[in-house]
Amino acid sequence: MEKPAKSNAELAASLGLLRGLSFQLAMSQSTQEATAVPKADELLPLKLSPEAVRTCVRAVAQFLRRVLPLCQAHTVEFFTHGLWEKMVVLPPETVLEVLSGERLQQLLEEPPPQRPLEEAADGCDFSNIFCENSQKLVDVRAFALAAKYYSLPNLGVCISLEDMLKALNCQQQPRSDVEMKTDDFMNNKKSHEVQLMSALVDGIAKYNGLNQVIDLGSGKGYLSSFLSMQYNLKVYGIDSSNTNTHGANERNRKLKKHWRAYQSQARANVRGQVLEKEKERPEQDKEKCKANISEQLLRTNNSLQSQAQVATTDSILFETADVFTDSNVSFTSKQYVLSSGTQLQLNENNISENVFLNILPADAVEMESSPKNKGRELCEEEKERRKMASLKAKASRSKEANIYSPLTSYITAETELSDIVADLEDCIMVGLHTCGDLAPSTLQIFTAKPEIKAVCSVGCCYHLLSEEHETEKGDIQGTWGFPMCQYLKEDACFCGRNGRMAACLALERVAVGQVLPTESLFYRAVLQVIIEEFYGVDRSDRNIGKVFSKSSSFLDYVRKSLKKLELDESKISDSLIMEYFGKYKHRMNELEAFNMLKVVLGPCIEALILLDRLCYLTEQDNLAWSGLVKLFDPIKSPRCYAVVAMKKQTFHTQQNC
Repeated sequence: MEKPAKSNAELAASLGLLRGLSFQLAMSQSTQEATAVPKADELLPLKLSPEAVRTCVRAVAQFLRRVLPLCQAHTVEFFTHGLWEKMVVLPPETVLEVLSGERLQQLLEEPPPQRPLEEAADGCDFSNIFCENSQKLVDVRAFALAAKYYSLPNLGVCISLEDMLKALNCQQQPRSDVEMKTDDFMNNKKSHEVQLMSALVDGIAKYNGLNQVIDLGSGKGYLSSFLSMQYNLKVYGIDSSNTNTHGANERNRKLKKHWRAYQSQARANVRGQVLEKEKERPEQDKEKCKANISEQLLRTNNSLQSQAQVATTDSILFETADVFTDSNVSFTSKQYVLSSGTQLQLNENNISENVFLNILPADAVEMESSPKNKGRELCEEEKERRKMASLKAKASRSKEANIYSPLTSYITAETELSDIVADLEDCIMVGLHTCGDLAPSTLQIFTAKPEIKAVCSVGCCYHLLSEEHETEKGDIQGTWGFPMCQYLKEDACFCGRNGRMAACLALERVAVGQVLPTESLFYRAVLQVIIEEFYGVDRSDRNIGKVFSKSSSFLDYVRKSLKKLELDESKISDSLIMEYFGKYKHRMNELEAFNMLKVVLGPCIEALILLDRLCYLTEQDNLAWSGLVKLFDPIKSPRCYAVVAMKKQTFHTQQNC
């Protein structure tokens, strides 16, 4: 399983390349027009060589090979298998003292030991962490620092979002005149994710001259709709759930329905702002101010009317199969009159249709009203001229309008996108927290399909990945979620479902006070003792599910769980159930301490999974650039790393995208 060790000189050279990397940006010279660029990586941060990535992968894999048994054990079996006695010498109080509260935060802030990566790759001496004879954990602090050493932040393989955007020659801001605030229709976590990932996706798309986005696992369409509205990209959101697709369509329909309420409120706000400015001016400047306002409003009058007319039942914000069925919606332009008689028209530079959710009240409803034209009747010739101008503006806007189309399809590595997206063109493929195998499938589709020029993938749910060596029976070679790279395949690398489950834990959140679900895990572990000792059942194909949240006590929990498992609950008395509870209650802190050890190892396992994906990309010969970008705040969004890659091509960059 283990590859022959390299010489210290070779490893030192690889290490020097890795540790000495500084992601310096080579920016293109500004020109008046877009400049043809022969290679993408000439402008992007210096990427890691395949050898440097393999050095990282090898070091992390070798470290985990020694410590992974702590995570591969399931907490359900904690008492039945005597996991604490088998794996840890220390009392649980010692472990919790080091890994709880302020101590854990200090540990995260403390610099890791400055030992070379090849030390682990060549079979590091773990005698200061584990007992040589019993192989049990003896030094929890050394264990935590070693785990920190082999996590992504310390390995030096990640690029910050700020550096990536600078390299793409982008500013982290939307392209529309007024920024849309996602807080109005997303929770804080989703808003944080959508805004930052959208900026990166837009930067990559513009850098590569792309306008089409394929969003895999799009869910309710938050990322897709934001990319379409705020960045004018043509987005196809594909999700396997009809419910999610319907939800995305329904959400779009509601956005359209409330457009009039937004428009009316926006006009009122602008009117108030203009009137307030007038009051602040000295008396002698009033006439001049009114004249300037009148001139500005007249210039924008025609463009607003065209904009309002475009927003009809066949073109508004985005287009889906069932969005344009509400014939009761009409959009008009309403005028306001100042005391001087000056007509106030909405200024499109101040108000954008893309930000209507910012001021839309929670109880906004569609209001029935009609425009009132108190001016003179227009002659027929003028009416016809304006009608033709409006139609031309509408046609022009319809061609330029970018679309968000939710679609339903189950995606695998073998999926033919052209069967799903009829007008598939050169595009970027993205995925925000794509579950399980969908993240590696995204990368496999990217490398296989010539139309997909770039990819930006943030995965999650590592425990749902398919793993090549997890079972004897498997799918066709090449369809596994882990490992992906040839390097780890040859090394027969194995994590296991419980190990990958630990990669889903959130160390940074725990460090700032998030409480682990110790009581529910304790209930389940004691229940397993009852099942095995009293009922003589080692394993069951049935899942208990979320019984804990519906239970009033341990006794109630056991009774409900036995029913779910189809075991005769009448055979065991209440007193015996509570006897089991009393027997193990004082050992609950062992389970809590054991789970804290898993939390500390979680980032190392996640590092191996993400490095495997990066290594897979470095093994492809048609890529210009690939890397890992730290995209989110890990406290707000623990799965915070994006795998980014771009293919070799000649394209045009756009300044200040």
